[in-house]
Amino acid sequence: MGEGAGDIMPGEREWPGPLDVQGLLESGWRPTPFRQFIVKLHSRCNLACDYCYVYEMADQGWRSQPRRMAKATIDRVAARIAEHASSHGLSGVEVILHGGEPLLAGVEHTRYAVTALRAALGETELVLRVQTNGVLIDEAFLELFAEHEVYVGVSLDGDAEGHDRHRRRSSGRGTYDEVRAGIERLAAPEYRHLFSGLLCTLELANDPVKTYEALVEFRPPMVDFLLPHGNWESPPPGWSDTVTPYGDYLSAVFDRWYSAPERETQIRLFSEIIRLLCGRTSRSEAIGLSPVAVVVVETSGAVEQVDTLKSAYDGAAGTLLHVLKDSFDAVLTLPAIAARQIGMRAMSGACLSCDLVRVCGGGLYPHRYRPGSGFRNPSVYCQDLYRLISHIRRVMVEDVSLLSQPRA
Repeated sequence: MGEGAGDIMPGEREWPGPLDVQGLLESGWRPTPFRQFIVKLHSRCNLACDYCYVYEMADQGWRSQPRRMAKATIDRVAARIAEHASSHGLSGVEVILHGGEPLLAGVEHTRYAVTALRAALGETELVLRVQTNGVLIDEAFLELFAEHEVYVGVSLDGDAEGHDRHRRRSSGRGTYDEVRAGIERLAAPEYRHLFSGLLCTLELANDPVKTYEALVEFRPPMVDFLLPHGNWESPPPGWSDTVTPYGDYLSAVFDRWYSAPERETQIRLFSEIIRLLCGRTSRSEAIGLSPVAVVVVETSGAVEQVDTLKSAYDGAAGTLLHVLKDSFDAVLTLPAIAARQIGMRAMSGACLSCDLVRVCGGGLYPHRYRPGSGFRNPSVYCQDLYRLISHIRRVMVEDVSLLSQPRA
C-alpha cells in the first residue's frame, strides 16, 4: 500500500504535485497567460480581523515579508507585467494593489506604484484597482485615485453589529464607523465612479437579508460574498456534512436580491452561477471551470499563487520564483498553476460524478484541501454549493416556464 496519508508532507506528493505538465504540453495543452496581477504593496494591516487568512491561519509567511514593497521592486514588477503582456499579445491586464492593507504604504508610495505601472504598460490597457479595509480612505488618497483612475473596493461585513463581530482593531474596538466614513467619502459625487464594490465575508450569526440590505444602502455597483476560508482538515465555522447553513444563507440573500423590483446591485457569485447555468463560461475563480489566470507578487518580489491558499497549510501559496530573476512565463508551467487551468482534468472523482460539476467547478480551490490527497477533492462547501446552485436553477426554470405560458 505504501506510505499512509499521514506520512506525506503537504505539497510534496499531494495533488497537484504529481501533475505531468510536460505531458500536457505534448498533448497540445497550452497555459492561459496571466491577466490579473495582485501586487502586495504593504504586508501589514492596521486591523486584527480574527478570520484573516493572511495573519490568523496556517501560513505565517507575512512575518518575513518587508513591510512595504521597495521602489526598485515596484519597477521590476511593472516591467515583468509589461513583458508578460507583450509576449502574449494581451490587449489589457488588471492590477490589484493589495495587502495587508495597501493604503498603509502611504499616498506618495502608492502614487509611485501606479505611475510606474502605467508607464511600463504603455499602450496596453491597464485596469488598476485597490482592495482596502476602508479606514484610511481620505481626500488625499481619493484625489490620487481620481487622477490615475484607480478603482476602489472596500471590505464591509454588513451592518455595525455584523461588521464588528470580526473586523476590529487589535484593541478589540470595532471599525464599522471608520469604514462607513471611508465609504461615504468614496461615494461622494466626485469619486463615486471609482467605487468598484463591497466585499463581505459570511457570518452565520448575522441575518442574511439584514446583511444584504446594510450593504446595498451604499449603492455599490458590485457585492462579493465570500465564504469563510476552511478546508477538510480545518472546516469553517458552523460547518457540518449533514446540513447546509452557508447554502441556506446565500439562498436567502439570492431570493431577496433576485426578487427586488429593480436591480439594486450585482452580486458576483449569483451572476456567475446564472451565466454558467445558461451555458456561458465563468469569469471568477470561485466557481466554474474557466482557467484561473491570477498571480500574486509579495512585497519582497516573490511570485506566489492566489494568497487564499495560505489558509490551507504553511507554504501552500509559494512558488520559489521571484520577479528579480524569473518571468511570469516561468510560473505558468508549474504544476500548481497548470492544475487550475485544465478544467475537468483536475476534478476529483466525486466532482466528476456530480450533475453540477460544470457550474460548481469544485468550488474555490483552497477550500478543497485535504491532507494526503491535496487539492483534488470537492470543496468543503460541496453540499452548500449544491444547495445554492440547485436553488438558483429551480428559480430560473420556474421563471422560464412562465414565459411559455399563454397570456390571459
